[in-house]
Amino acid sequence: MSLITRRDEAQRCTRLFRERNASMAIFCTASHWNTEAILLAGQRIAEKYHLATVPLAVAMTFTYPYMPQAKRITYSGDPRVGFLSNMGHLQALAGPDSPYPNVAVLPHLDHADPQRDKWALTEGLPYLATVMFDAQKYPFEDNVTWTRDYVATYGQEVLVEGIIEELSVAGRAQAVQRDEYVEKAVRYMADTHVDLLVADLGTEQQSDRVGEACYLKDRARELTASLGEARLVLHGTSCLTLDQMQGLASDGVIRVNMWTRIAREAGQHAARQLIARQDAIAAGDFEASESRQYLYDSIEQAAGIMVEVMETIGYPNLGT
Repeated sequence: MSLITRRDEAQRCTRLFRERNASMAIFCTASHWNTEAILLAGQRIAEKYHLATVPLAVAMTFTYPYMPQAKRITYSGDPRVGFLSNMGHLQALAGPDSPYPNVAVLPHLDHADPQRDKWALTEGLPYLATVMFDAQKYPFEDNVTWTRDYVATYGQEVLVEGIIEELSVAGRAQAVQRDEYVEKAVRYMADTHVDLLVADLGTEQQSDRVGEACYLKDRARELTASLGEARLVLHGTSCLTLDQMQGLASDGVIRVNMWTRIAREAGQHAARQLIARQDAIAAGDFEASESRQYLYDSIEQAAGIMVEVMETIGYPNLGT
């Protein structure tokens, strides 16, 4: 396994997905078990499709209010400790005798607020390949200025994703579907010089309503035609079925971000397995009782879901 933390290598991986008509998976994590499940899924894809290298992004938010993943990684709740712990875990798994030798990981900082997450956006950069600079909640003029300044200062170190306005989050106000969205997005990318755009394509973040979203395929295609190449990042993928994910790369979606459905369904599966062991647990059987089994059940289920997603968004094309 290898860790990619240089901009030029991240660019090379991005070009590979464009050339092969595939989308790179951005799988988020808030735990060490979830991190290893991502690597396991990548290795299974490599072995199934005989791929020498499977690039994917392992992502986490820092203090994002809706889901501060770095805070959740350790019991302490300290986002800096969680960030460093997860990066140390990745580095340990990427050693010379890695059990996941065909996986290339691009560490990604997700939903990084320019004021609240300054440490991660600056001191955390040596660990990262890509960053989502998230000024969506601020006035648009500030968003443009701050994003442009960040790209000018740090854009030689990492690929930068930008976002022009607030996305929909389950149970909260919905994003506005404006007619001028495409024109505004194209101007935003030209003014800020971001590499990629986290686009509002009708999906809902942290959704528990799989299949109910209306994915805006026409908007994605119009954006891509205006930008000249695939530069879109899709969030809220947990609300889409596998059928709805078909053809994302052809629409110009170069990166697909997903976590909620994977973590939820892995936990549900592990809970069912735990209940099935209840008699052995009551009898004091150590293997049935110890938390390791619950985590291993979670890993297996999460990896299985991720393999399906990677197959759907085009990873088999990497071997062509």
